[in-house]
Amino acid sequence: MAKKEFTYRGKTIEELKGMSLNEFASLLPSRQRRSLKRGLTEQQKILLNRVKKNKINIKTHCRDMVILPEMIGKIIKVHTGKEFVPFTIVEEMLGHCLGEYALTRRRVEHSAPGIGATRSSAALSVK
Repeated sequence: MAKKEFTYRGKTIEELKGMSLNEFASLLPSRQRRSLKRGLTEQQKILLNRVKKNKINIKTHCRDMVILPEMIGKIIKVHTGKEFVPFTIVEEMLGHCLGEYALTRRRVEHSAPGIGATRSSAALSVK
């Protein structure tokens, strides 16, 4: 079975890369469209320049940056509050934010209970 070519709102990746930022914004959902219409912050502009210059090892704290067609195929490390999580940008991520893919909360994993946590361990002498 042949692989179907990816399109976003009826446009191919090549067409999307040829569009201006305002033209691409008109295809996005309302929240992302409004954030791009307001203009990029200074940090977002720096990130976009690094992506356009094909820099490697791109690290960013801009979790609210909308994924644009120029970013496809790049590896971007997004800060979670503790560490930078790397991931590759693929076509299906267009229009989403970077922070959606770098989760800030982890599953809680508890170890064994400590002394005094249960009735049976309360009777033990602590030396």
